[in-house]
Amino acid sequence: MRRPDTSPLIADRAEFVDALGQLLRGHVLVRVSDASWGCQLNGAPLRWSFHTLLHFGLIARYDNPSGFQGVDYYRITDSGRWFARQALAVWHSMPLWQRTLVRLTG
Repeated sequence: MRRPDTSPLIADRAEFVDALGQLLRGHVLVRVSDASWGCQLNGAPLRWSFHTLLHFGLIARYDNPSGFQGVDYYRITDSGRWFARQALAVWHSMPLWQRTLVRLTG
């Protein structure tokens, strides 16, 4: 019997790719709670992609001494940078209609 895969799903592929792009540009992911509204990236909520980014080692927590107590801060990792470049290249090679469809369906 095969053991079920415990890897998180990419619930919203467009949000995931957008997050990779923002992180690659140097933006910091801010996490204040486990709630779906608890993550912010460049001022916008990150509702679905946090656990996937963390699970695959694409982001890592860092100490922000000038940050707020009880808030976690995350940056893209070296392997996250490599993956983000690859994912964005594939994303931008897709036709506009296909990217739009992914945005509509998740």
